[in-house]
Amino acid sequence: MRRRKKIYLYMTVILTFIYISLLTLLYFSECGDKSATIRTFGDAFWYSLVTLTTVGYGDLTPVTPLGHAVGAVFLLMSAGILVTLFGAVISFVTSEGLPLLMLGFQRRKNWYYFADYGAEANTLAANICKEDPDAVIIYGEKKDDQMEFPNHPCLFISVSPAKIIARKKNIGTRCKVFLMKENDIGVNSRAVDLHALPVDVYARTTNGQDHLSGNINFFHSYDCCARQYWRKRPLCSKENEIVIIGFGNYGRCILERAILTNVISVTQHVAYHVFGDAKEFLAMHRHLGKTFSLGKVSKTNDSLLFYDELWEAHHEVLETADRIIICTDDEPEGWNIFWRLNRYYKVRGHIDLHSNRKAPGVSYFGTNEEIYTPDQIMRTSLNRAAVIINEIFRRSVAYPTLSWDELDDFHRESKIAAADHMLMKIRILLDDETITDFTAETVKEAYQKYCKMKTDESVRDMYRKLDHMRWLRFYTFYNWRYGPFRHDGEREHPMLSPYEELTAEQRQERDAAWELLGSICAGL
Repeated sequence: MRRRKKIYLYMTVILTFIYISLLTLLYFSECGDKSATIRTFGDAFWYSLVTLTTVGYGDLTPVTPLGHAVGAVFLLMSAGILVTLFGAVISFVTSEGLPLLMLGFQRRKNWYYFADYGAEANTLAANICKEDPDAVIIYGEKKDDQMEFPNHPCLFISVSPAKIIARKKNIGTRCKVFLMKENDIGVNSRAVDLHALPVDVYARTTNGQDHLSGNINFFHSYDCCARQYWRKRPLCSKENEIVIIGFGNYGRCILERAILTNVISVTQHVAYHVFGDAKEFLAMHRHLGKTFSLGKVSKTNDSLLFYDELWEAHHEVLETADRIIICTDDEPEGWNIFWRLNRYYKVRGHIDLHSNRKAPGVSYFGTNEEIYTPDQIMRTSLNRAAVIINEIFRRSVAYPTLSWDELDDFHRESKIAAADHMLMKIRILLDDETITDFTAETVKEAYQKYCKMKTDESVRDMYRKLDHMRWLRFYTFYNWRYGPFRHDGEREHPMLSPYEELTAEQRQERDAAWELLGSICAGL
């Protein structure tokens, strides 16, 4: 294809040179003859045009012998020139030429470049178009003849991101680049040198890392699914027994988000029964026993119970569960478990099934439409809330602290986890477990309730203790332990102790996560 384009280019240049030379020759041969009708260069051009296109109006004709010779050459060239021009036009339209030209007229709009086209990329692009009327969607591959064209406006341009960015010429917002295949950044040729371009990169990964360096950001589709699940179906105060069937990528992330987010009361005692191979998980998170009861149900603390046996053998666990979450990585297997549970077991609680396939009467979660949204992948609102939390925290303590840009990935994630818990705080403050999303009205009402309630020292102390529980879970999940002095390299922190042992200043630090509601109100 590239060789054919070069041939068309060379032929076009050569024919253009020959054409201009013939026009010049025709003009000079005719302009000196008194009987000639071709007297100007424009006349020569018009004559060549009607001759080459085989229209032949006859209003202009050469009269000199040299003019007749040039006219004959034009007649003989007409077919060749038309074929060449037609081929060049077809090549321009079917190649990247036309889409690149169209991009040049849309530099002030917001460009979103997808390295490949697929179901996930298509879903995210469609959701971007719904939220951003100035979006320009670019797929970095050539459209296949058998490929169904997306329902949103888009361009298929099989060129590198660098060439796309060069067309934008730093006008308008920075282009956003998406690598939607798992761990694609290490193997996709389109990912080469992205760190050096003026773009924001979002690459799908399986290792859970959120940030690499500079402009490279990662998103974890399994974690996005888990976040969305607990956001739409948050833990309720009456739920004490949760069963998770399947402990692959989805099951692990569902449990991780439960550990980090499901803190709703200082007296809660939720038992998570997990069916699947958890040896690697327990080996990695070796300090979980400090904040959870492992292997045994506790009436004063949350519990984690892992089963190597088949879930089918534990009828009593399934029958008493308040919620059963089926989250196998293999979707058909999940549906098989769902049908068997409904057919052979007496289930008291409700069943949630991870499935990208929708079916009436089934409580499913994790569809592409839920996971691949701009806010989920780019985490704009979550990151914005985390930045505000960090600023509130910096203002509330006397000792020096780091700004958001100075924080390492772990401490950024700590603030993000605090922001993730905001929905729970709103539900707690308003004593309303039907709330599953933020609105300006609910945030304002929750903050007013907090301002009123915090005047009661015992209630304020309860709020602080609740957030300390959440904070303890986060740090122990990442294998931190108590130390008399903070030492990030050794993962030691003086606040990793029961709330009752904290100093007054340390307890006050827990206010930042609650005060965030006021900053959110101001921004709504």
